[in-house]
Amino acid sequence: MPIPLSQLQTWSRQGPIASSSTTYQSIRNALEHANSLISEMIRAGSVKVYLQGSYANDTNIRGDSDVDVVVELTDAFHSNKHQLTQPELQLHEQTYSPASYCWDDLRNDVIKALNLYYGEAYVDTSGNKSVKVLPNSGRLRADVVPVVSYRKYYHFNGMYDHSKDVGVSLTHMTKKSRVVNYPEKHYQNGVQKHQGSKNLFKPTVRMMKNAVSYLVDNGTLKKEVTPSYFLQCMVYNVPSDLFDTDLTQTYCNVINHWHGADLSSFTCQHEMHDLFGTDDTYWNEVDALMTLNAIIKLWNEWYTA
Repeated sequence: MPIPLSQLQTWSRQGPIASSSTTYQSIRNALEHANSLISEMIRAGSVKVYLQGSYANDTNIRGDSDVDVVVELTDAFHSNKHQLTQPELQLHEQTYSPASYCWDDLRNDVIKALNLYYGEAYVDTSGNKSVKVLPNSGRLRADVVPVVSYRKYYHFNGMYDHSKDVGVSLTHMTKKSRVVNYPEKHYQNGVQKHQGSKNLFKPTVRMMKNAVSYLVDNGTLKKEVTPSYFLQCMVYNVPSDLFDTDLTQTYCNVINHWHGADLSSFTCQHEMHDLFGTDDTYWNEVDALMTLNAIIKLWNEWYTA
């Protein structure tokens, strides 16, 4: 027995956003407080604070709890400058001088601001990528991610003569390796995909995320096997003409496309790198196939679920 249409419709609806808005504003208040060392930088525009993740992309479901807040230093940047030719690299070094305030400084000042505002008991700094603010009295759990602007150069002939893609960068605390992401491209590509699919992309993402949450809740899948970011990227790789106003048809179209596709050709939603790989910034095909098989079984055996 397939999953009833009424269940798919429920799964496709966006989850509540009031608490996420309250949480986001609370984090902003902490960072902009007079005691915050970066408050003036935020007001001057050299540090930007913005939402990322499911709440920013309108793909949050009822099971979502963490609010992702990015704190981006824009007065400095990381880049792939060492992939430029030697003459280009030399010109780049002559054009830009080393920054006096860097990612490490930003992370330390973000932690100080959060500790002063919430108290150290509510701030968890043990994460490799984010600083976690624990929930309390209507405030959701938040992942605050300090980053610095990133430039992926394709050529460099001077400050006003170069081509690049722009993202953000941070340092993995354990591995001490650079992690690069492209949240603006992710967001814009999602908007275009949604419009190109007759506004069906985001409801489909929510439907599939809720299906996975159901499988996690009943013990079929472990939460870490299917991170919501990677699942959304999987849906992004489904051709737009396979999204249908009939959610029953859409569910079948999505899983059939995944089942027959070459997963190695899938990209992240920002399209700057592949979805699958061996680094921890990628997904792996074993977990993806485990997720796919569980979603197929859920459809085929809903009466026993």
